[in-house]
Amino acid sequence: MLFKRVLVALVLLPIGIAAINAGGAWFTAIIVLLLGLAAFEYVQLFRTGGMQPAGFFVVAGVVLLALARHTAGFDHDFWLLPLLVLSAMAVHLVAYERGRDQAATDFAITLGGIFYIGLLGSYFIALRKLPDGQWWLLATLPAVWLADSGAYFIGSSFGRHKLSPRLSPNKSWEGYLGGLLLAIVGTPALVTLYWKLGLSSTSLLTLEHAALLGAAMGILPTLGDLGESMIKRQMGVKDSGNLLPGHGGIFDRIDSWLWAAPLGYLIIRLIINIHLSQLGL
Repeated sequence: MLFKRVLVALVLLPIGIAAINAGGAWFTAIIVLLLGLAAFEYVQLFRTGGMQPAGFFVVAGVVLLALARHTAGFDHDFWLLPLLVLSAMAVHLVAYERGRDQAATDFAITLGGIFYIGLLGSYFIALRKLPDGQWWLLATLPAVWLADSGAYFIGSSFGRHKLSPRLSPNKSWEGYLGGLLLAIVGTPALVTLYWKLGLSSTSLLTLEHAALLGAAMGILPTLGDLGESMIKRQMGVKDSGNLLPGHGGIFDRIDSWLWAAPLGYLIIRLIINIHLSQLGL
């Protein structure tokens, strides 16, 4: 299992770094593909449990939110978000009229997929579009990986106290705290490596900011992992898919990242705004 996970990571890592560095339409295309596949898996999870979310509508809504973030930032949200809600309600009203007694529950699941995967996932694009966005991404996402890896290895070796026995029995407080510490220490170390190699071009990506990002990525995105576990356990499914050997599906792979992207964006916007205010801008 570990060998497969490492092998898949080694294959996908260069693709991810290349997309982040390229930015623009190439990066958006990769994100749209990942989010669209995750949305499809989300729909299949609930269908396995007997629910009937509007599959095409979930995937289309997720893709539209990502594309809107690419073309106009947050400018379209004032009309796109209510349109998605109203359209989803209309779709499930028709389903109820045709005999689907759980259409109201299906409506909630449809909206959950659009907003949880589409709205949160679109922050990957918003983060990349920030000034020096590639370096913010290359600090934020590895921080999540450091926290996950630290939690896995430290938890496997020293875990004694279960973090969430019902949702994820293999997670421990020792692993969680070890992952948090590794993210806090490792993210500034990674930024320092960027400097040493002459790669980073932003003066705002300081060691203090990197440690702050590492702390945020170590504390909160674990809830994304637990959140997907909650869905899978309720539906009686082990993985969201089998596209990635050793990892499961795309939704399994990006569950923590869906928390990391908006949290990283908000923290970085705060850092940028503080810097601009210090300059009197």
